[in-house]
Amino acid sequence: MVTKRPPIIYIIDDDESVRLSLDSLFRSVGFATQTLVSAEEFLAADRPDTEACLVLDIRLKGTSGLDFQEQLAGSNIRMPVILMTGHGDIPMSVRGMKAGAVDFLTKPFRDQDMLDAVASALKMDGKRRASQGMLADIEERFHTLTSREQQVMLMVTQGLLNKQVAGNLGISEVTVKIHRGSAMKKMGARTLPDLVRMADVLKQRGLPDAANTTV
Repeated sequence: MVTKRPPIIYIIDDDESVRLSLDSLFRSVGFATQTLVSAEEFLAADRPDTEACLVLDIRLKGTSGLDFQEQLAGSNIRMPVILMTGHGDIPMSVRGMKAGAVDFLTKPFRDQDMLDAVASALKMDGKRRASQGMLADIEERFHTLTSREQQVMLMVTQGLLNKQVAGNLGISEVTVKIHRGSAMKKMGARTLPDLVRMADVLKQRGLPDAANTTV
């Protein structure tokens, strides 16, 4: 049995007193933490594969928090960010929120406000990870289909009737029904609408359409 790792909160602030205070706060309610001084230190650190969020100070030495947040948004690190600063202003908060920050807290903030922001961020990351797992599972199932089953699935989910699929592929309707049933079973689709939704997911992930699927 695989034990699920606990969520982790990364704290990036070049003020040691802030790091220690937040570390103590988060640990007091049972969260795992990792405290860091800079964006560069975060990138170099090991990051367990678990739900996580980033509590990030805007005014850091080296790469600023806002610049780093925008770098994360363009990378494969899809981690919710909570911004904090002792010198907040409206342009900063707008820039941070546009880049996808979950919240923007001005120091000194209430402990409960920070805990509420972290709870929202971890919930968001949990949903993101669950969604990614589901999408990866659909793609993995699709690759278990034979090339012919993939063709039939993609044509059927594009709205073609069995006889139209048969005509396009030069096979009998009975054979189409067999491939369609096998595809639905392998994909775990109970109904045609289920299969259509899966095909939409595959399309969004850039997998081939029926015309580009070879036998």
